[in-house]
Amino acid sequence: MRDWPRTAGRWRRLPSAAACTLAAWLLAGCVVGPRYSRPSAPVPGAYKETPDHWKQAEPADQVLRGKWWEIYQNPELNSLEEKVNVSNQTIRGAEAQFLQARALVRLARAGYYPTVTAGPSATRNRLSENRPLVSTTTDYTDLVLPVDASYEPDLWGRVRHTVEAARATAQASAGDLESISLGLHAELAMDYFQARALDAEIQLLDSTVAAYQEALRLTENRYQGGIASQVDVAQAQTQLETTRAQAIDLGVERAQFEHACAVLVGEPASTFTLPPAGLNLTPPVTPPGLPSDLLQRRPDIAAAERRVAAANAQIGVARSAYFPSLMLSASGGFEGTTITNWLTGPSGFAAAGIAALETIFDGGQRRAISEQAQAAYDESVANYRQNLLTSFQEVEDSLAGLRILENEAQTQAAAVAAAEHSLALSNNRYRGGVATYLEVITAQSAALSDERVAVELSGRRMVDSVALIKALGGGWGETHLPAAPLPARSQSGTGQ
Repeated sequence: MRDWPRTAGRWRRLPSAAACTLAAWLLAGCVVGPRYSRPSAPVPGAYKETPDHWKQAEPADQVLRGKWWEIYQNPELNSLEEKVNVSNQTIRGAEAQFLQARALVRLARAGYYPTVTAGPSATRNRLSENRPLVSTTTDYTDLVLPVDASYEPDLWGRVRHTVEAARATAQASAGDLESISLGLHAELAMDYFQARALDAEIQLLDSTVAAYQEALRLTENRYQGGIASQVDVAQAQTQLETTRAQAIDLGVERAQFEHACAVLVGEPASTFTLPPAGLNLTPPVTPPGLPSDLLQRRPDIAAAERRVAAANAQIGVARSAYFPSLMLSASGGFEGTTITNWLTGPSGFAAAGIAALETIFDGGQRRAISEQAQAAYDESVANYRQNLLTSFQEVEDSLAGLRILENEAQTQAAAVAAAEHSLALSNNRYRGGVATYLEVITAQSAALSDERVAVELSGRRMVDSVALIKALGGGWGETHLPAAPLPARSQSGTGQ
């Protein structure tokens, strides 16, 4: 019997422990809202346009990495691409947007914690001596040091889903940043290769102008010797000046590509110079992998998927409005009339309370918000699937372009060889007096046209190579998304 008080004390503590356990279980189990899982989407098993020799050739040095432009082994291009990350203002703006989204995650997480405020004040009062209920004290000082705390428990997961939505939105913003960066780097590479293709075409026209000058000189000599007619001289002169005009005209387009490169690297077009150089590159082998890899390799797809997750969390936020909210509040502090008695025990005051709020009638507002959240989720799912379909199209387009242009380039090379042979025969026939100069001009025009097409094809192949790398996501991977871990109590049910 002497142990009874101690035993009774343990039994009295059991209800409190059970109540705490039950409350914790309720807090963990009353979270409303759907669990998230990645939306399903049709993913083909292989690319239709993948060339057979690309499936076999997968050298290690051709694997896409973060600095994917280094695959072209062009030091000048590498130098320009490095400047994009440092000086491009579009990337700076996208980074600022990501920082805003990341700050909103911290703002949402603040809802997990109570709000505590303090407002010390000191007032000196003088009361009217003619007021009702006159007391002997007309002058007094009031010193107050209050501390107020309020906390709304996240009973139904409103805060948790808000944090999940903010986190997913921040991750989507990071994907947007990477997608913008990939697009700008690819645009710079395309502009660079197109400028180099124009340089090669200008070099071709300049060398052709030199050949036509020599042909004009020979024709004039033949005219002076009475072998050729003045018509032949006029035709040679026309051919020469026409080709010169074509070379000059290419300078306009070439200047525009140079100015575009200047903007991309963050420099004024007036101070940027891209020295002329030829195009002596062939598209590198870029194994496309499997279509399912795009789900992890493209930042725009990752961003679209994260927006689906954010929309899913917003459904939970909307549903939590159907349940009552609970507010816990407490206040305390010290109040006195002088510094000496202000912070003493008798000057202390305290209060605590609890309040619940439930909406009885709102005219369908909560239902409308829930329907809007569900519709927004459906929209994000549709956008995600459409984004994926567009991505497959872009890869197939680039693969088809590279495959077809490679065959065309081979055929065009044969056409160039045939045109040059025809030109050589026409020149020999003209010098021998068998053919007219019109035949030479026709052969010259055909040869120059075929050579220009060959140069243009080289540039198009390089541009399509960049387009393929961009369509494949460059060297990016979904693991590059910021993790942004949540507190332990809000990690379950995210589908991650």
